[in-house]
Amino acid sequence: MDRKVIKARDVMQDKHLELDGMATVKQALEAMRSIKSNAVIVKKRDEHDAYGIVLLSDIAKRVLALDRAPERVNIYEIMSKPVIPVEPDMDVRYVARMFDSFGLSSAPVVEKGRVIGIVSYDELVFDGLCELID
Repeated sequence: MDRKVIKARDVMQDKHLELDGMATVKQALEAMRSIKSNAVIVKKRDEHDAYGIVLLSDIAKRVLALDRAPERVNIYEIMSKPVIPVEPDMDVRYVARMFDSFGLSSAPVVEKGRVIGIVSYDELVFDGLCELID
């Protein structure tokens, strides 16, 4: 029996945010709210740099909980970097295993050195798993 394969590219959110690390948390939140995203990819400064990521949980833990002013904190101060990227053709089962192994909840989908989307547990379960059981 052939095993059905759902790829990361099939479930990823292709509408994603990429901001410069100097953007403030306030600016990031405004942009996140506008597209209903829970993550921001922090752009590379040059070709030798790595991508970063800021999640809503990072903002809650490193800004809100510490009573820091969102307009005075740059996202580079609270980002996780480097991010562990997902290959677009990776089976969603392996993406889920990778998330578990490395304690991730979201990751950029990177193709040819460029972010083409973001995948999180939401997409893996609601889109990937639901597609596998249909």
